[in-house]
Amino acid sequence: MPVETVTIETRTAGDGDTVDLTEQLVDGLRHSGLTDGVATLFVGGSTGGITTIEFEPGAVADLQEVFEAIAPKGRDWRHHLKWGDRNGHSHVRSALLGPSLSVPFIGGELCLGTWQQVVLVDFDDCPRSREVIVQFVGE
Repeated sequence: MPVETVTIETRTAGDGDTVDLTEQLVDGLRHSGLTDGVATLFVGGSTGGITTIEFEPGAVADLQEVFEAIAPKGRDWRHHLKWGDRNGHSHVRSALLGPSLSVPFIGGELCLGTWQQVVLVDFDDCPRSREVIVQFVGE
């Protein structure tokens, strides 16, 4: 089965910045020439995550509020003791969301719902350049 690999590069503001990757994913699929298979996305690093959501301000804010409730910034994380930084919450949030996602495609179209977009969430406490590796596997 053919594999086409593309890289999506983006700059984030950090602190929960959520970036819609859907259009770049659609473009990558179109350029791959594949019609049926699966797209797998992966963000390297231990403070970013990938998921799907309706990419609108309310849903994105709700997601951020949930992460703040589960893994608050102000807590004294043990990670801070090891490295002297203040992003322990970022690592925990990333681990909860996960660094990868798979999306099937059929007939050259991603199998996403009407209001479903693929997003990168940068949990780190400062701006970052992020690289998302996408592999299209199919025919």
